[in-house]
Amino acid sequence: MLDTPSDKYVPAPVIRFPQRTWPSKQLTQAPRWCSTDLRDGNQSLANPMNIEKKLKFFDHLVACGFTEIEVAFPSASQTDFDFVRQLIENALIPDDVTIQVITQSRPDLIERTIESLIGASKAIVHLYNATAPAFREIVFNQDQVATLALAVKGAQQIRDLCQQHPETLWTLEYSPETFNFTEPEFALEICQAVAAVWQPCASRPLIINLPTTVERNTPNVFADQIEHFINNFDSLDHVTVSIHPHNDRGTGVASAELAMLAGATRVEGCLFGNGERTGNVDLVTLALNLYSQGINPQLRFDDIQQTVELVEQCNELPVHPRHPYAGRLVFTAFSGSHQDAIKKGFAYAQGASPNHWNIPYLPIDPMDLGCSYEEVIRVNSQSGKSGAAWLLQQNHGLHLPKMLQVDLSQRVKQHTDSTGREMNIAELWQLFRTAYGLVHQPVMSLQRYHTHPAAGGQQIEAQIRYCEQEIVCVGSGIGLMSALLTGLMQQFDCQANVVDYHEHTLGTQTHSKAASYVQLQSARSNVSIFGVAIEEDATKASLQALLNAYAQLIQAS
Repeated sequence: MLDTPSDKYVPAPVIRFPQRTWPSKQLTQAPRWCSTDLRDGNQSLANPMNIEKKLKFFDHLVACGFTEIEVAFPSASQTDFDFVRQLIENALIPDDVTIQVITQSRPDLIERTIESLIGASKAIVHLYNATAPAFREIVFNQDQVATLALAVKGAQQIRDLCQQHPETLWTLEYSPETFNFTEPEFALEICQAVAAVWQPCASRPLIINLPTTVERNTPNVFADQIEHFINNFDSLDHVTVSIHPHNDRGTGVASAELAMLAGATRVEGCLFGNGERTGNVDLVTLALNLYSQGINPQLRFDDIQQTVELVEQCNELPVHPRHPYAGRLVFTAFSGSHQDAIKKGFAYAQGASPNHWNIPYLPIDPMDLGCSYEEVIRVNSQSGKSGAAWLLQQNHGLHLPKMLQVDLSQRVKQHTDSTGREMNIAELWQLFRTAYGLVHQPVMSLQRYHTHPAAGGQQIEAQIRYCEQEIVCVGSGIGLMSALLTGLMQQFDCQANVVDYHEHTLGTQTHSKAASYVQLQSARSNVSIFGVAIEEDATKASLQALLNAYAQLIQAS
């Protein structure tokens, strides 16, 4: 890289437009959507889709709610031509869907394009030619006059051919292919010349499509260009201003959103942003950005992973695991502070009256996209106390006390640091059960017990199995747990105090099991030990949790 890149690169020009109004506006509705996956997206693939894949993709786009779909470049290949014919001849186009095809402004290509559409009930013919100085001078060796004449001639030929097939409702779409670095006045002049030829009306609409063919500037500049164009176009009666943003600077979505604020009402792009170079604008992200602001995007992604799988299969390209809304890790938190905030957010939402979605770090409810909460928090060496606790709560209904969460997180960190990898829920459950006595045959298990009233409290006589021996413990205390602990300390001469105790039911049924959590503190070392038990009977659960903690205390002494 150069120390002084200005020696080689110059900044793109910025349009002077102090009359702009878009910065103070807010998006309130969805645009008209047009998917170009089957054409623009397809031409960027190392292995372009065959007809079978294109049909599968087309059906999915329809299911998602797209009513305008650019399906092919019919003059570019026999496969594209045949695909359009198959859609029409086999009546595969729903009544509310309009197919779109694209052509350059060349007589033979235009003729072949219209031929592919014969018999369609409605169709959009997308005409384009490059208009920017670099393309006029370097690629085509044309001046502005010749460039304008090329567009006008193409529009005239399309109109003449369309008039020969009045059974089809025709729409012309014109793109000055390199709009964003075309002189603003020339872009207006050439688009108005095309409109004058087409003479848009209710039965013959016009779409003016303005691309950021190669992103060269910040999104605010594109918004200025769009608002300037709209404000200065002669007449927008029966004319739709569309945009086709690319993503060379990584701001395709931002360019689209600001251009919509500037007045554009139609957007072309691809699912997950497929396209040449860094791709087209990502329609999934753009639509779900609107959804997250309470705007119905008029597209549905109820099973976002199904969409991901189909696109990956048809395009033979992966969707990045951190891709907005759709990546497999996008709703997942590993960081301890993130996990704690998410866990508290869900707890707050459950305790509060129904309200708007407001969960930290989750701008959208994963459930709305067909994703479960199981992937929201995952545990590795970066996780804090809330991560493991959340997983146990979601998968096993356990509500761990705070100090037990801390103890468990330390054990989890030791495990993940030693393995160097993420801990899944099965491994976490196994570690938890082993650490706190929730095993089939605990080291110290309560076989049976009897209680009697005693002076100032209760007396317990408990038969305990410890290291394959039967032991009888007798003790008195204010309650059963303190009575049992007294008996254990007399039996084993290992002094401890109960410093915390919690219990709750697992479920809402009358006969739901009870979960108990006991924290003991050694009288000698002040070390805290935890025990957990799940039993049909709440009293037995509390006593067994005490035994599970005390057994660890004996082993640690």
